Amino acid sequence: MRRFVPAIAVLLFTFSTHANAATITFINDPFEGSTALTTAGRQIVAGELLTPFNIATDVFQFERNIFGINQILFINNVASAIPATGVNVVVLETFDDDANLGTPFGAGNAANLIAAQITQTGPGFFIYFNSNLALPRLVYSTDLGDNTADLKILARITNLTAGALPQFTASNFALTTIPEPATLLLMTTGGALMASRRLRRKRTRE
Repeated sequence: MRRFVPAIAVLLFTFSTHANAATITFINDPFEGSTALTTAGRQIVAGELLTPFNIATDVFQFERNIFGINQILFINNVASAIPATGVNVVVLETFDDDANLGTPFGAGNAANLIAAQITQTGPGFFIYFNSNLALPRLVYSTDLGDNTADLKILARITNLTAGALPQFTASNFALTTIPEPATLLLMTTGGALMASRRLRRKRTRE
């Protein structure tokens, strides 16, 4: 069942910063407005976010219920080193000569290399280097182990090169849970009531 997130929550949770770090959060249905999931064969949906990313401090964060993932199981390696199970976030080091990549190298090529290694069924994310665009992209797959699974390009990382891919670690990825609308309304109302009480107490003391 599709979950609807109030517009105010989208504004609050989509992009936040703390000091010099940025958290880029994806909380919407990745295929919303697309017929990809009802169209036969693999569909690759673009319309991605264009963003810089600082590997030392920044985080890509995903709403666990929307994307169907309960924990981050990370690997950063060449295609031949990806394990058959226990992985749902892959940083694919496509420039290693163990893979016959050819050109151009796009999201479908990267997804095929990953699917050739993974035998388990389940959604996941991967970052690969797009040879035409000369930059990395973050992609969501409905099933990392299926070479026909639909793909949604989530982000185009505008400031990195292929040489930066080995620097990604599990700490660059996180999950979050956005409250259901009724819960969010309750939290918002409760917060407003507490703020109102504090204000009344302050005025009484003055």
